[in-house]
Amino acid sequence: MEPQDILEIFLQPGEFYFGENGTRIRTLLGSCVAVTLWHPNKRIGGMCHYMLPTRPRGDAGSALDGRYADEALQMFLRELRATKTRPGEYQVKLFGGGNMFAGVAGAKRHLNISDRNVEFGCELIQKHGFSLAAQDLGGKGHRNVMLELWSGDVWVRR
Repeated sequence: MEPQDILEIFLQPGEFYFGENGTRIRTLLGSCVAVTLWHPNKRIGGMCHYMLPTRPRGDAGSALDGRYADEALQMFLRELRATKTRPGEYQVKLFGGGNMFAGVAGAKRHLNISDRNVEFGCELIQKHGFSLAAQDLGGKGHRNVMLELWSGDVWVRR
């Protein structure tokens, strides 16, 4: 049942949000990937919108940065510790990694970041003990993704 007062969150690339019932999180993806987590009993969860698998070498920073898949997953794990929950309790879904340059002359010569984002995201989910409930990855073009924390429903429009 949809709450009366809904907190609407729109994630830009590199942003992360973790919250509770009454929140709707949206993002727009191209080659980036979004990870959604939802706890069906506590009705908490979140989404990240990462741009790259890892931080470039030599670009050391002290704070976790949601632009990078490995650090975004660390941000989720920090929230799980704070809420005293475990990875296996969440429904996890992955979206994005669209090839934004399909059909463009010379695009194959460049490293396909969308494929790397998808592969690395899947590896991280498994590595940290999450179970993947659903995915919509790869292909061509962009996706609009929306997660409702009161129901756990995730909607995708290509």
